[in-house]
Amino acid sequence: MKKKVYSIIVEHFKRWGVKHVFGIPGKSISPLMLELDSQEIQYVLGRHETGCGFEASGYALASGSLGVAIATSGPGGTNMITSAGQAKEFGVPVLFITGQPSMQDTGKALSQDSSQFGMDLVKMFEPVTLFSARVERGDLLPLYLRHAIERAYHGEKGPVHLCIPFDVLMEEIEDFQVMMPDYASPVIARSVDRAVAMLDEAARPVLFLGKGAVTAEAFEEIRIIAEHWRIPVVTAPGGKSAFPTTHPLYHGGYGLGGSPTAMDYMVSGIDLMIVIGSKLCDMQLSGFTEEMKPKHMLQFEYDLTFAGKSVDVYTEIVLGDLKANLSQVIHTAGAKGRPDDYKLKPLPSYDPERYQRVPMEAGESFRALRASLPEDAIMFGDAGSHSFYAVQHLDMPCTGTFYFDEVFIAMGAAIGYSIGAKLAKPDKPVVCITGDGCILMQGTEISTAVSHGVPVIFFVLNNGRLDMVDKGMSYNTGRSVGAVYEHPLDVSGFAMSMGAAAYRCHHPRDIREAVQAALTANGPTVIEVMVDPLEIPPILTRLLSMA
Repeated sequence: MKKKVYSIIVEHFKRWGVKHVFGIPGKSISPLMLELDSQEIQYVLGRHETGCGFEASGYALASGSLGVAIATSGPGGTNMITSAGQAKEFGVPVLFITGQPSMQDTGKALSQDSSQFGMDLVKMFEPVTLFSARVERGDLLPLYLRHAIERAYHGEKGPVHLCIPFDVLMEEIEDFQVMMPDYASPVIARSVDRAVAMLDEAARPVLFLGKGAVTAEAFEEIRIIAEHWRIPVVTAPGGKSAFPTTHPLYHGGYGLGGSPTAMDYMVSGIDLMIVIGSKLCDMQLSGFTEEMKPKHMLQFEYDLTFAGKSVDVYTEIVLGDLKANLSQVIHTAGAKGRPDDYKLKPLPSYDPERYQRVPMEAGESFRALRASLPEDAIMFGDAGSHSFYAVQHLDMPCTGTFYFDEVFIAMGAAIGYSIGAKLAKPDKPVVCITGDGCILMQGTEISTAVSHGVPVIFFVLNNGRLDMVDKGMSYNTGRSVGAVYEHPLDVSGFAMSMGAAAYRCHHPRDIREAVQAALTANGPTVIEVMVDPLEIPPILTRLLSMA
């Protein structure tokens, strides 16, 4: 039986369990827009294609299923490239679909041409996706769609891209089905036995957890390994919620936003550093000195590109699926957790009335936020000083509740990720931790949340500047240029202009009251926190290492 290409594509979305598709319409993709409506898949109209891509990525991250973002040809597609790059760094399966004028007119002068004669979107998407292709005939769709989905889910997950011309969308082809890949039996690395031996032999080890440990959801495996071998745990900024911060083995964060406890342990003579899901980039190793070098490293990683290349010591690499390989380590060693030996500590009590300083310190704002939220609230950290304050001051008693990228680190990404995640998990409180600079880049997506009734809490630190750049430039050169806004943004006024509830906070008690109201709201709430513009953020370890 023959069907239109656009109809077959949307039927696949429905079969795969996709309930929300994110994008901005245009002529070349209009058949898909109409079919989404006909098949009752909610189309989430974003305000900028970059934000749409971020929203699809947050949806994929929170739901564990495929995210879908659709953009028109030309600039619609180029606007999504940044969000594709961020999705690749997070390792989330997102299908980016872009349009193109009709294939039969390729080579002629065309408005918003996405072919090889114009702005070749296929080539532009190649570095930021796992697969990018143009579907030039309808009968190619079965193979291209299958290959795209397989690449999105095989091994390390990630984004893929298909550019589909208008006339190809309108073709009639034989119906077909592409099943969602099922990789229930991932390949186990051959080096697991060696990994167990290294763990058994270590006298003073440390577990170093990155965001890959969070996205792999390897929380139980990490806990068992830490407790069985009694290994202290430190986390890179992106690995903040890979291990409960209230666990007795947790020694704090390392890198930007790190803790003195973690730094002290790292200089105590480590003989084995077990790295799980971290590329060990400059922000993750910020402040790393020669005396912190371990004798050996054991690195669990999906991708060989950067493994074993950041620290010049012997490194045993366990390559492949993190969760599966850690599980195999546990099985091989007969490892057992020790929950009776390691009782989780309660969160510290917090009294906002004891705080007197004006203007408010950023760290204090996060202590007030933590005390006002349920322990299982999901938080997304945006690019900037605000997230490194969060890394340093936020307790995370529940694993898998803090997402932050310190590698690609696109400003404003957390705004869209939070919206997509809340749509995927409507029963969980979702908080976006962001700053005034990020709001100026992607803050119009708050209007998307308003229009679709998505009750995200946007926690915005406002100090009238691009704080991380301002403080970093000042520290290295003695002055700052171009990082301070001459007319600072009125964040709460901006939010109210888009229909969001908004609060401006000068004291921790204001934060408590605003969060309490936001938790029962039917739409998004923006909590603007006025913090000290002269406060020095916890980023100078990276700057010192670069000096």
